[in-house]
Amino acid sequence: MDASLIAVSLPSLCELVWILRQGAKLQKDDVATAIRALLDTSNVVMNRPAVEAGLALLEAGGDFADGIMAHEGAWLGGETFVSFDKKAVSLLKKQGEKARLL
Repeated sequence: MDASLIAVSLPSLCELVWILRQGAKLQKDDVATAIRALLDTSNVVMNRPAVEAGLALLEAGGDFADGIMAHEGAWLGGETFVSFDKKAVSLLKKQGEKARLL
């Protein structure tokens, strides 16, 4: 069956990135290339700004899902990303985001 449109949810992408990094042991650059290929596929739709935020953190050496969560929190009106993850907070601050370590 051919699909005219494929919608990819953010949780699905987070799982895909986790499997590619942890299960398949792919390098972050290879994972980012794969996600960007999905973004550039004409019949695939996803929340592009959130995915770009996830990719930015992944490419900076962090976790894709943390980038997604920070973006979603800001989109929902949050002013500061708060986490127990020291690396995520540090990387987000370097990107100019407000972030605080618990």
